[in-house]
Formats: sequence, C-alpha cells, structure tokens
Amino acid sequence: MTAKKSYKFKAEIKELLDILVHSLYTHKEIFLRELVSNASDALDKYRWKTTAEDNDGPDLDIRISADKEAGVLTITDTGIGMTREELIQNIGTIAHSGSAEFVKALAQNKEGDSGVEGLIGRFGVGFYSVYMVADEVTVTTRSADSETACAWTSDGQGSYTITDLPGDTPRGTSLAVKLKSDLSDEFTDLDALKRIIKKHSNFIAHPIFVGEDRVNTVTALWREPKFQVKKEQYNEFYQFLTYDTDEPLATIHTSVDAPVQFNALVFLGKHSRDPFGMGRDDWGLDLYVRRVLIQKQNKDLVPEWLSFAKGVVDTEDLPLNISRETLQDNLLIRKIRTSLIKTILAELTTMAENDKDAYNLFWDAHAELFKGGCQDYLHREKLAPLLRFNSSIHEDHLELTSFDDYIARAKPDQKEIYFLFGPSREACKLSPHVEIFRKKGVEVLFLYEPVDEFIMDGLKEYKEFKLISAEHADTASLDKYASAESDKEQAPELGDEEKSALDALLGKMQDALGEKVTQVRLSSRLSDSPVCLANPDGHTTSSMDKIMRVMTKDQSIPTKVLEINPDHPLIRNLIQVYQADADDAFIPRAATQLYESALLLEGYLTDPHALVGRIQELLTDSSGWYVQTKK
Repeated sequence: MTAKKSYKFKAEIKELLDILVHSLYTHKEIFLRELVSNASDALDKYRWKTTAEDNDGPDLDIRISADKEAGVLTITDTGIGMTREELIQNIGTIAHSGSAEFVKALAQNKEGDSGVEGLIGRFGVGFYSVYMVADEVTVTTRSADSETACAWTSDGQGSYTITDLPGDTPRGTSLAVKLKSDLSDEFTDLDALKRIIKKHSNFIAHPIFVGEDRVNTVTALWREPKFQVKKEQYNEFYQFLTYDTDEPLATIHTSVDAPVQFNALVFLGKHSRDPFGMGRDDWGLDLYVRRVLIQKQNKDLVPEWLSFAKGVVDTEDLPLNISRETLQDNLLIRKIRTSLIKTILAELTTMAENDKDAYNLFWDAHAELFKGGCQDYLHREKLAPLLRFNSSIHEDHLELTSFDDYIARAKPDQKEIYFLFGPSREACKLSPHVEIFRKKGVEVLFLYEPVDEFIMDGLKEYKEFKLISAEHADTASLDKYASAESDKEQAPELGDEEKSALDALLGKMQDALGEKVTQVRLSSRLSDSPVCLANPDGHTTSSMDKIMRVMTKDQSIPTKVLEINPDHPLIRNLIQVYQADADDAFIPRAATQLYESALLLEGYLTDPHALVGRIQELLTDSSGWYVQTKK
C-alpha cells in the first residue's frame, strides 16, 4: 500500500519562487540546463560511490523524452537517486533556507549577500527554475541505498506531496514536467530540445539522449591530457567551434592550478574579424563551469585586442549568482584573464621566433586588432617585440621586420629607430623626409595605419633605442655616417654672390606665401626634392596633426615651415632668375607652386584645381622656351 503525505512550504516560499521564476533567469530554456546539470551531478555521485565500492555499476546516462499531445517533458537519469528524507532536504532547500532576510536579499538583487553563493549548484535552487515553464512537476526517485521509491509532486504554489512507490522503480531520478500551455509546443519539440542541450550542456561527461539520439557527441578536449589529444582532434573541435574550414594557426591548450584553477583551449585562426562591421561584437571566449556553459562569448576573459582568439575556458572555482547567468566575483575572472593574456603572448612569441611564415600570416590577419594592445599600459612592453613593420630596406610592402631586426642592422653607435608615416609604401619612398636617410644608408620603418603613430608615441623607446619620426630627426646626428650615394654627382658650391642672392630669394618667397607659412628656411635633410614642409614645433608629425584635426573637425590647412634644398637645380635656377630680376613674376608663381606641391605630398591640399592650372601655364611657358632653344 502506498503512503501519501502533504507538506506545506514556509510562508515566504511563494514569494521566493516568484523571484526565481520571473526575475533571475533571462531565458526560459535555462531550466533545462539546470535539470541536466543536476542529473549529471547525480551520475557523478553514483560513479564515485560505485568506484569506491570497487563496483563499476551499469551505464550512466541522461535521457530526455517529450509527449507533445500531453504537454509533458521528462528528464531521467540513472544516478544516485534520493530517499524520502533527501527529497525533503534537497528539494526543500529553498523552503529550509528561505528566511525573510534571504528573500529580501534576492528581491534587492544582492545575490552576493546572505551566503547565497553557497547554494549554487544545489538541487533545490536549480530545480525550481523549472517553474518558469511548468504548471506541475513530479519527481520520481529511488536512492541507490534504498529499495523504496517515492514521488514528489508540486505546482509550486505553496505545498507539495510525497508518495511512496513500489520497490520495482529503477534507481535514479525522473522529472515529469507538465508544461504551461503556451510553452508546450516549444519544449516538446525534439529538435528544439537538441539545440538547447548542444548550446548549454554539450560537454557534460555523461551521454545525453533526446529521444533515441545522443546529442553531446563532442568531447570536452580541454579536460583531456594534452599528450592524449591528436592534432586532428584539435582541428575538428576548432571547426565545430568556429565553423572555419581552415586549420588554426595555433592551438593553446593549458591547465592552470593557481592562482585560480581552470582549463582552457584557445585557437588563433587565419582569418581576420571585422571589428567595425557586422561582426564587431562577435568575439569572446565561451565560459564553462564544470563543463556547463555559463556564458557564450564572455568578453571579460580576454581584452578586445586579443578578440581574434576563439575557444573555451572551464573552471571549478567560479562563484556565480543564483541563476548561474551572471558572474558574482570578477576577481577570479581577472585572474583568469591575466593568465590567458600571458599564455597567448607567450605562444605568439614562440611562433614569431620559430615560424616566421606563420607569424606573418597571423600579422596579416590580426595586426589591426593586435596593435590596439599597445594602448594597454600593462602589456605595452610585452607587445613591442611582436610588432611588425614594412621598411625602407624591403623590396615591397609585403615584407615585415621587427624592432629587434632593425636594431641588428643599425649603424655603429646608432641609438635611434627612425620611422615615417604614409598612406602607402610609394608615398613613404617619395617623401622628402626620407632623402637624408637614403643618402646615409640609414633604415626607416614605414607606418601605414593611424594607430601606428599612437604606438610610437606611447612606446617612445625600445631597448634603449629612441623611436624618432624621420620628420623630426636631428640631421646633424647623421653627419657621422658616410654617404651611401658616393657615385651621385654633387652640386657645385655657391659663391658669395649666389649665397647672398639665395638669402634674399628666401625672403622673396616668404613674402609671396605670406601667412601660409611660418618661415622659409634652408634644409639639411633634402637631396632629391626642392622643398618640404616641417612642423614649426618640431614634435608633432604631419600624420598625427591630421589625426588630431579629424578628431576636432578642423579642415583648415596648417601653417608650417617651408624648407628649401639649396642644391636642387630648380632652386639654383631661381637664384639666377632673382639675380637677373628680383621682381620677376616667375618667383612668386614658383614659390606658390612649390608650396602647394609640398601640401599635396603631405595630404593637405584638398582642392588641386589652382595647382593644376598653374602647372599647365608653366608647361606652356617652358615648352615655348624649349622650342625657341631648338631653333
């Protein structure tokens, strides 16, 4: 004869259930994750018990079935099961712990108070999430230590009943969930149930069957010893995780015991992520606690400048809030984050040293994001050796070099690393500011991205080598190096009269340009170009100036210094024009043309119409003079 007895919850349990069901859980499907996690815990307990008793026991699994017509979802495990007393204690945990203070703390969203973190993972807390979707729940269970089974039934409104059952009930626990009418179709659909299991519980160690099909077929590789995992397994898992058909560039499999215990499996792929397009938020590592997915794409585990890293992190130590959906203690997350950053940077350092081709592929795909780490003060110096740049010594824009490679090629006694920003390699090569370095055979790094300017400005030096823009280089410091262009014909020295005329010519050009320039002066940096522009403060580069103007929406043309190359044939010709007629109209025309040409090279000339018109006039005049000389 079966015995049936009713129990009443404490007065505050109804309020507590209302909070659990309507406030803490963001998505209703979470209830299935909680019930599967509880079932997995029961299986683990039974496996431990039978192992301790030197008895392997039967197969352990979780089975989920659905009766669409009746609107009932059933979750069954072959785990440790519960006695009547354990049912009252475990499922009654909330009622037992449900003091008025506990309810008040939950209502005020203070999950960290009142010792709530100690309840996480206990059957009573996760179990009651089922009432988000259920009108009634029946728990049928038999303990491995008892021949007597019992059934617990409640609608979650204020009371529950426990009924003793015959002893032929299988060991384990079965939950029959009578679904709310508006949710019945959703949670009795086997395909939908499979999707939920794959999303939240795919790596539970025990088999999970939905209907006749096992759902969790992918192994939690991060929990396996590294020496047992084959490359093919890593590749398969990477493709499962990312849907990328290519192999990853690098696989990082790490287990950490201190200062926080966690396992991680992280991949560095070959393809870039568009941080400014549709995929700008598609990043982060999947966070698991004991193989159960807690948060998809957690963005606190790695900084955005490492957002190209894909993978999972699984920890035993992480305390969560009552719903397992949000993190309660960010200190542990920060410790995991610090460890992951260190590990990823170590992997990249090894790749850069031992497989330059692979590292170049990484740089080509992820440099735009990765360079953002140089704005992170804590990691700036660690990233510096991993930075790569195109250089004046290269044959094309595809070649890359590091700071260390640059230093190895530096001139004797050189303590500077020179760089120049430009929109392209051709623009950098044609820049007047590079001419003195080309003449002296000194290497210049070419920077093509605006962020590169901020990197150099933030680093300031590398291994006692100062990072200096070619625009602001002290040309006197290059005098100690012999010319690398010894076969190039040098311009004859100017006589005293020509020097005097040159000084006067500079004044004439200054008058012609007026407030467009702060000064017209001689240059020691030019060898091939007639003129160049320089910032009067000697600190801000042209590219940084343009960045700042974009930020402040300043579209005006900056006032700069116009530097003149006294050895250029054009300037020598202008000296002769001035000596012949100091008021010749050609001088102001030439000064304006040279100034606007320099503006064009610097990227400041927004309206080239006047320049083009002036070029056509000069060509017309010069072609006429040329024809006359041929007669």
